[in-house]
Amino acid sequence: MGKLLCDPSAAAVAEALPPSPAPAPPPPLLAWSSPAPASSPEASISPTGWDAVWALEDQQRRRLHRIWERGVAWKPSSPGAGEAALPPVVFRLDHGGEVDADGNCLFTAARTAAAAKADARELRHRAVRRFAEVYAAAGEDDKNAVDAAVRHLYAPDLKAGWGVHVVQEIKVLVPKAQRHALDSAIQELVDLGIQREIAAETIYKERCITVDNGDSWTKYMSISGSSEDEHDIITLQYTEEGLLTIDENRDGRAAAFGDDIAIECLATEFKREVYVVQAHGADAMVDEDNCVFFLPHRPRGEVCEPPIFLFMKGTAWCGAGADHYEPLIATVLQHVTPDKAAVIL
Repeated sequence: MGKLLCDPSAAAVAEALPPSPAPAPPPPLLAWSSPAPASSPEASISPTGWDAVWALEDQQRRRLHRIWERGVAWKPSSPGAGEAALPPVVFRLDHGGEVDADGNCLFTAARTAAAAKADARELRHRAVRRFAEVYAAAGEDDKNAVDAAVRHLYAPDLKAGWGVHVVQEIKVLVPKAQRHALDSAIQELVDLGIQREIAAETIYKERCITVDNGDSWTKYMSISGSSEDEHDIITLQYTEEGLLTIDENRDGRAAAFGDDIAIECLATEFKREVYVVQAHGADAMVDEDNCVFFLPHRPRGEVCEPPIFLFMKGTAWCGAGADHYEPLIATVLQHVTPDKAAVIL
């Protein structure tokens, strides 16, 4: 699952932080250094045609097939000092297969799309470490901008936003070692006659970590739903009338969904742009020629290789927030010029 920033102030995170400091080089992430031509043996990652991809409406499928036929042209931005210029490339985008809906889909899809050596959990942790380095080096104003974006995503003001959302969520984190103590505190309030959900809401808000700034974001985004995680995620859901329900995540399997901040960190780690390709259905009230969007995420620093593409279905979603990432496999269309491509990035 994934969450995209819909608010302009949240999208400004990309501009808020300074360029990342240069850390010691990590182990190599990539298994290859440039996109393989469509006829090359290296391109045999078994992509599937768009006719075989489930849960697409006809208009989405037709538009994606036209993009597949004519390709996507990518022209690198002008290189900075010390950066080698990359030539324009036209890619064919194939669907790279289904990904488990376990909360780790952003990192699993990115691993496949980039042919990365690291597994999804390691990619998650590298993204978090990258963010922590940049956040620690940021100035006060930049940190405040990032904190505001995190609050918008995970600790929204429940007095606002109801014109867009029917349900809003607040995420809190509880150390796994403290679950028993919290349960006991909740039970004490229940014994006093307080309804259990109200008692749980009170204890979780008072004693858990609210995801409302850069430091708590690093704790949240580190959670992959593994027994090795330090914290569990608890989700409080609200309607305009008040508390709707609490997902207490008793089995500790809930993972932090990837968001735009995590995507930018992955782009920086790969030194490649990451494009999220959103395909919207008829519910989004857009015509067929405009139902597919390419949302760019640039790395902090140099771009050394062609982009990574991730697919996000928009059926019955209307761009409202969290959804599911799947990999796209990009192969070079050698006999298509950029001006003939279906999409120019």
